[in-house]
Amino acid sequence: MDFFSKKRLVPTFWILFLLFLVLAAQLGLIQLIKGKDLALGALERETVTVSLEDFPRGQILDRHFRPLTRSFLSNRVVVIPQAVDRPETVAEELAQILGCAKEELLRQLKQPRVLPHKISAAQARLIRERNWPGVLVAPVFVRYGPDPLAAQVVGYLGRAATRDELSLAGPGGWVGQTGLERYYEQELKAGRPQCYVRLYTDARGQWLKGLGVEVNLKDRDPARRHVVTTIDADIQQIVEKAMDAQVKNGAVVVMDAKSGDILAMASRPDYNPAPGEIGQYLQGEAEAFLNQGVGLFSPGSLFKIVVAAAALAEGVVTQQTTFTCRGEEDWPVRCWCGHGHGTLSFAQAFAQSCNPVFARVALLLGAEKLIAYARLFGLENQRIEGYPIPFDRRQNLELIAAPGNLVNSSLGQGPVLVTPVQIAAMMTAIVNDGRYLPPRLVRELRTEDGKIARKISCAPAQQVLSPELARQLQKMLLLVTTEGIGKKAYLPGWGSAGKTGSAQVGDGSVYAWFCGYAPLADPQYVVVVLVKNGGSGSQTAAPLFKTITEQVIKLT
Repeated sequence: MDFFSKKRLVPTFWILFLLFLVLAAQLGLIQLIKGKDLALGALERETVTVSLEDFPRGQILDRHFRPLTRSFLSNRVVVIPQAVDRPETVAEELAQILGCAKEELLRQLKQPRVLPHKISAAQARLIRERNWPGVLVAPVFVRYGPDPLAAQVVGYLGRAATRDELSLAGPGGWVGQTGLERYYEQELKAGRPQCYVRLYTDARGQWLKGLGVEVNLKDRDPARRHVVTTIDADIQQIVEKAMDAQVKNGAVVVMDAKSGDILAMASRPDYNPAPGEIGQYLQGEAEAFLNQGVGLFSPGSLFKIVVAAAALAEGVVTQQTTFTCRGEEDWPVRCWCGHGHGTLSFAQAFAQSCNPVFARVALLLGAEKLIAYARLFGLENQRIEGYPIPFDRRQNLELIAAPGNLVNSSLGQGPVLVTPVQIAAMMTAIVNDGRYLPPRLVRELRTEDGKIARKISCAPAQQVLSPELARQLQKMLLLVTTEGIGKKAYLPGWGSAGKTGSAQVGDGSVYAWFCGYAPLADPQYVVVVLVKNGGSGSQTAAPLFKTITEQVIKLT
């Protein structure tokens, strides 16, 4: 071989070598990365599989790992038509056991499925005794049980419709539409069913009888994650039952006074998120789908907490500074107490929620300082750890400084808008001697075998008020429930402190508020109550605070 022939062989060798590397890499990709997916695809083509989960998907759990959708296992009838002999006879006898029409069952026997009928132990025994090929009783994981909790927080599922939704959807084609179901869609969606009935078929789709019917209840799906919230299902249930009895429209938030974790968040009107039930609500009142715990509302006299904190911190007043209230004849606004409160201290004015006193104090204080203290309390921070709601731009504290807004703003009216969660966080800061604790709703994501896949941590607590100022505010809040207009919120035996609020809105209705904490000796819970069209905070929200907080304390 001459010199030039050898020279041509060298690049040929390297080209072939590079092609071999590309081929080896492709084979490795197929074997190591795509191998499992390809094997599963082949298995699906050679089998008929019926999922024993009505919605193959990760769970949304409370802080004690209990499903907020109230999921449960229930025996159901599974049918695989490819294995059913004499479908007419099977349908007739099965209809007698289930108490339904034969024609209905014949239609359902045309596709592999779990029949929707709930069955008793006696019915399950009768079906098993028949031993029909292709008809069996198996435990099915039902995602939605009776009275699911925190519907507006959890959200609901819907069939994937758009191109983006179809790309997100897991087995069954369901995707989260709202709430945590939507925010954590990528983590919640399943890669495959964990529990299933499987029948093996030949190339023509005929049942390979020798392989029988496989029932698998212990498979693992590494793709899905479970969302562990900070909500306590027991506390959430107490809140929702109390609201069902007393609130047509409003919100309640319960916060852990030690950590800032949200233990309950409920809204009314409500809806049932189960896909079989939700249709009737979608055609009805849209407000049922709103999480009013994070909605913006005029806070009314709850904002006097901010005015009081700013005025005391800046030396504009002390708790003992005296004022005179002339009721309806007062300036710059009249008082809700028609005949007036007469001479009273600033602390007493806070306990009685005296409007003219706080309007005058706000004018002395000025808009800029009021805005600064509202920000210290987090009243422009809508962030909730683990719950990525979009920012609502209607909340703008700078509007307090606009001409003519300061007096109304000092009373929690006009441009001042807050969320119940923000009010809870503000009260938690006072309870913790001036340390602001960022609110949190989701604690972590867990794998199917219980390992923590991702932890949701909070930003460090911030000292936003001096401990001395926080303790002054605590005394004034106690005065509200012991001597002021919030007496109906006081808890005998435990003690409680808080503030009422009543905000008039454009349509003439009133938002009734109460925000407080208990027990006094060692505060554990901060509870915020908002009742729309509620009359007044002292008459409507304060008693509901007492009802809820008493029951919550008794749990511990």
